[in-house]
Amino acid sequence: MKNKDVETKAISKATIARMPLYLHFLQEEYSKGAQYISSTVIAQNISVSSVLVRKDLALVSSEAGRPRLGFAISRLIVDIEKFLGYDNLSDAIVVGAGGLGRAFLGYEGFKNNGLNIVAAFDVKESLIGTTVSGKVILPLNEMKAFVQEHNIRIGVITVPKAAAQSVLNQMVDAGIKAIWNFAPAPLRAPKDVILKTEDLAASLAMLAGKIYRAGNV
Repeated sequence: MKNKDVETKAISKATIARMPLYLHFLQEEYSKGAQYISSTVIAQNISVSSVLVRKDLALVSSEAGRPRLGFAISRLIVDIEKFLGYDNLSDAIVVGAGGLGRAFLGYEGFKNNGLNIVAAFDVKESLIGTTVSGKVILPLNEMKAFVQEHNIRIGVITVPKAAAQSVLNQMVDAGIKAIWNFAPAPLRAPKDVILKTEDLAASLAMLAGKIYRAGNV
């Protein structure tokens, strides 16, 4: 969702990816009592140029900054949150109530980024009917009815690799339009469904490799 006061412009994926970084930094500074901030200070903390910061912010906010003061932080936060859709919580479900799935259910930080996980689904009888942070774990065969009744459009997959494609197919059949996959599997989704896969093992290997190359081990 773009700020209504800002003319619609083509925004690159790289720019969109930087917006949560800007938002997190600005929120931290605002919580410390800062009211204004310069593009130079933002750039130093995001590790980009101040010119790029100004270009990025101009795409999502009409806040032009003030001489010697800089940008009004509160206005930037509101505009970036609107652009990212964080001002409008989107309900989501999790399929797979194991360790990772239960962690998702208990993590309140997602709400700061516009995501509200409302329930989880699993096939294990021992998990069905239990709750995590007040969110119930339901049988997988009830997912379609739940998704359609509550108009859910976002699904999170935290099941084993062998079950991941089947779960994705069931999500698509239920009407899910955006899927965040944490199963270590190369899944296939229809063109009209957004699929983002997080490879935790690859990320860990990359981190370990960087430590090794830096000579810290």
